[in-house]
Parts: sequence; C-alpha cells; structure tokens
Amino acid sequence: MPDSHADELAGARRRVAQLVHDLDLDGKRLRLEELQDLAGQPDLWDDPDRARSVTTELAAIEQEVARLAGLTERIDDLEVLEQLAQEEDDDSSSAEVAAGLAAMAADLDRYELATLLSGEHDNADAIVSVHAGEGGVDAMDWTQMLLRMYTRWAENHGYAVDVYDTSYGEEAGLKSATFEVKGPDAYGYLNAEHGVHRLVRISPFDSQARRQTSFALVDVVPMLPELDEEIDVPDEEIRVDVYRSSGPGGQSVNTTDSAVRLTHLPTGVVVSCQNEKSQHQNKAAALRVLKAKLAEFERQKRAEELDDIRGGKQNVGFGSQIRSYVLHPYQMVKDLRSEFETGNVSAVLDGDIDALLESELRRRVRVAAESDD
Repeated sequence: MPDSHADELAGARRRVAQLVHDLDLDGKRLRLEELQDLAGQPDLWDDPDRARSVTTELAAIEQEVARLAGLTERIDDLEVLEQLAQEEDDDSSSAEVAAGLAAMAADLDRYELATLLSGEHDNADAIVSVHAGEGGVDAMDWTQMLLRMYTRWAENHGYAVDVYDTSYGEEAGLKSATFEVKGPDAYGYLNAEHGVHRLVRISPFDSQARRQTSFALVDVVPMLPELDEEIDVPDEEIRVDVYRSSGPGGQSVNTTDSAVRLTHLPTGVVVSCQNEKSQHQNKAAALRVLKAKLAEFERQKRAEELDDIRGGKQNVGFGSQIRSYVLHPYQMVKDLRSEFETGNVSAVLDGDIDALLESELRRRVRVAAESDD
C-alpha cells in the first residue's frame, strides 16, 4: 500500500483556503468583471492613457485570478489522484501526488509572500536605478550584473521591464541604469532591494588576479499612476538637456539628439532617458520618472523629519551595505538585515532572489509587530 498523503493534502487545502481569503479572490473576480466591461466599451481608446491603465490592470487581475483559481483546481486534482493511488495500490500515482505537493508548497510559499505586502504603494510598478560606487571598473561591471539579476528576476515572474537609461563605463560595465518593472506588487517586492550591495571577488580586470571589493547603490521608488495629477513641476524648475544616445565605449547609437536629461533645479534630482524612439517620447518618459523621484524625495524628507523627532535616522550610504555577495575565497550571499544567507551565488545572480526578498519582508513584518507591542 502506498504511503498516505492525506495529512499533507489537508494542510495544503487549508493553506489554499487561507490564501484565497487573504488575497480576496471574490473581490478580484468582481473587479475583473468591471474591467472587462470597461475594456469592451467602444470609446475606450479615445483616451489612450486611460485605456492603457485599464488594459494593464485587466491583464494583471486576469493573471492573479487564474493563479488563485488554479491552486484550488490543483489541490482537487491531487486529492483525486491520491484516492486513485490508495484504491489501486499504485505507487507511481502516489509518487505523482508527492511531487505535486512539493511543487504546490513552493508556489504557496511565493503567493503567501504577497500577503506580507501591506505598504501604501506596494502594489505599484517600480522604478529601479542602479549606480556604480567605490571599486572603479569592477563597480561598473557589478552594476551591470545587478541590472541583469533584476531583469532575470522580473522575467521569471512575468513582469515587463522598460529600460529608460544606461550610462556605460569607458572600459566595461555601467556607471548607472534606470528601468521600470511593471507588474503586480513590483514595488512591494523590489523596495526590499533599496540600499548598498557589496561584491567581493577576484577581479577579472586585474592582471595580477587580486581580490576586489566593489559597491553599487540600488534605488527603488514606486511609479504611481496619479503622479501626473498630484505632482506639478513648473517648466522653469527643469533644465532640459538633449544629447545623442550612447552605447558601450561611448559609441553613438543614433545620429540625432534624441536622448533627454532632466534636472530638477530646486532639488538637484537628475533623470535621463535615451531608449525611446524620439526626443518627445524620451522627454515624456523622463518626466514620469522625475515625478516618481520627486514624490519619493518628499516622502523621505517627511520620514527624516520624523526620525529627527525620534532622535536619529539610519544612514543609507556607502559602507552601510544591506547585502554582501562573496565569490572568493568562498561563495555566499548574505543579507545583513535579515541574516539570511545562501551558498548558491550563481542562482542569485541569475535572478533567483525570492528567498532574499522574503527574508527581508518577513523581518520588516516582525519589526513592525514588535514596535506595536
């Protein structure tokens, strides 16, 4: 007689039921019907911005409903297969149940992580900027590695990525890059990455193969749809510079001055966009990013005022890294906030950062609960 999986199945069904409740599947189905009605209106595309907002939310809600409904279907199928395995004394079917439960447990872990996202803007898209810090060409190479890591993570989760600007190093790598990650809870997940990231490795750029420590700063802000209405930036507060888009080694990638750099004069915030097809499109994209940065600037200023009242604030500068990635003399990635660590550095650099994100999100929930007590 095959081993019974009845207890594991019952536990999985309880987790599914709790998840369906916490993520409000019924509410999402109602919202899906509303969005489908809106998407079917013949005058929808009279307002392209509104139409894009509706279709983007519709696609995200459809995906979320399908995932949650799919969990219930999967547990139903596994229970039927378990019954068949027991009735027919079928070890192969029992093995399928065990494999299905393992896969489902991994998916449930990921979905349950979404219930930890309770911040005001956690459901927003994310604007991510990576900047090379100390470490010379190694830091620029490290910045490019981080861009690839986040891009792979986004692709693995079905998120769209729009790269707005890339500033290449003279020898290798990137001085900086700015990109938008579009998808459900993108900011909620990625804001856990905000801070300084340190890489320790044998430098591929050192002829003597010495160990090099390099740093990169990751900055994450939410992209909010209401920013155009809430954030008013007078033209006289913005300096607009146009230039030719450049590629690796300073090569010009087009023959027109289509790239745009915006400088907000009162705050000194600078954003650039060079990857759209025209100067007008680059300016519009850069303005969206600028507004997101200014909104975050105001939030941080208010937070600093509160920190001063409380008696201090946390330094978020170089030398206060949130995570270390060590490739030599041993291999380990360690988050210095949550103390989570893993030896599978290659998987992390290939975008497998879910466990790191989860460890930080759970730490934040724990800290918030302790402060409430």
